[in-house]
Amino acid sequence: MSTAQSLGVSAADARSSETPRENVLMIHWHDLGRHLGCYGAAGVNSPHLDGLAANGIRFTAAHATAPLCSPARGSLFTGRYPHSTGLIGLAHHGSEYRDGVRTLPFLLSQVGYRTVLIGMQHESAAATTLGFDTVDDSDTRGDVVSDRAAEWLTEHVRVSDERPFFLTAGFFEAHRPYPEDRYPPADPTSITVPDFLPDTDDVRADLAGLHGTIATADAAVGRLLAAVADLGLDETTWIVFVTDHGLAFPRAKSTLYETGTGIALIIRPPRRRDLLPRSHDGLMSGVDLVPTVLDLLSVPVPDDVDGLSHAEAIVGDTETPCRTEVFTEKTYHDAFDPIRAVRTRDFSYIENYAIRPTLQLPRDIAESRSARSIDQAAAQKPRPLRELYDLTADPGELHNLADDPAHRETQRILAETLAQWRERTGDTIPEEAEGDAIAERFTDR
Repeated sequence: MSTAQSLGVSAADARSSETPRENVLMIHWHDLGRHLGCYGAAGVNSPHLDGLAANGIRFTAAHATAPLCSPARGSLFTGRYPHSTGLIGLAHHGSEYRDGVRTLPFLLSQVGYRTVLIGMQHESAAATTLGFDTVDDSDTRGDVVSDRAAEWLTEHVRVSDERPFFLTAGFFEAHRPYPEDRYPPADPTSITVPDFLPDTDDVRADLAGLHGTIATADAAVGRLLAAVADLGLDETTWIVFVTDHGLAFPRAKSTLYETGTGIALIIRPPRRRDLLPRSHDGLMSGVDLVPTVLDLLSVPVPDDVDGLSHAEAIVGDTETPCRTEVFTEKTYHDAFDPIRAVRTRDFSYIENYAIRPTLQLPRDIAESRSARSIDQAAAQKPRPLRELYDLTADPGELHNLADDPAHRETQRILAETLAQWRERTGDTIPEEAEGDAIAERFTDR
């Protein structure tokens, strides 16, 4: 069987194996969302990532498929939705890929790439099962990951290995906690508090720790990018920076609001491509990263990939969006909490399939200083079954318009769109006694 056929595409679709391959350095961070200067977060010290954005393509409307680590990362590395990969919960709680799920490093290994993981991964209890040729996940701190990645690149150049590489540098940052001895905090009085959080001393102190973490990790990214340039690899290497989901703060991580699913995605082309830096404002899903990267590298995209390629928007002149909507999901975090959503440029529609509090905080957020500042009575009110938000009038998704007669038709269309996606992709809610009775109420739309 040919390589193209083994990847699930026809031989006619395969690109010439004689075309020189380009490299990929993929840097990914935890729990950051879009909280960077280049995405408008005021007071954040992120000069190296801001510089990367200034010289690359900054995706302004990219969304994770899930608002928690393992399911979101599984989509970034497979191009498939969490319910398709099997990663519907956290890897350290027992979730794993289903048999037969192929990852980006596996696919690239099949066409001659050296594939390397250094640092963080959160898709499996055993990193050696993820399809990488080489794995070093012994330390996930950004400083160490950056140094080890630079060492690997130096050796790759020294031995004149002509094979292209796919190197992922996984940073633990900006996951909680934010220990001050490792991450000197920012001045709390200098913090601009995001609109979705209350402006209190506890929130400012919490954000100060986050900002200190970002500054330290950003400096590590700067050193790694400098090594790429010093080694002459920036001429032939795609740099991809991506975050897994939103900030680990109340009403962000573990929710399907934009603060929970919005992610930073910056792609800097090889310098020999001579492509103009710009922002790309079209909707993008985490499942789209794999087909986009494969397309940019002229590698066939397997038939079982759920995502769409945005390569033409990167290398071409088109600004035509690939998507009219993105779909997001949550099934388990610390506990069973099934939610599904569809988001367009204008509206967000969410279905909650089990009776839960308005804000069910993950353990790391519940134990944070910021959690002290939320309205506990409001947070414990029962969550509505349906939520609908007008993103033009209400970008913070604060005013639920579900069942508002003025938006009945919009809700009907979005509910139907979500139902069709779930049916098309084989999405089923696991049988949990507390969830089934609620889920049944969605059969009549």
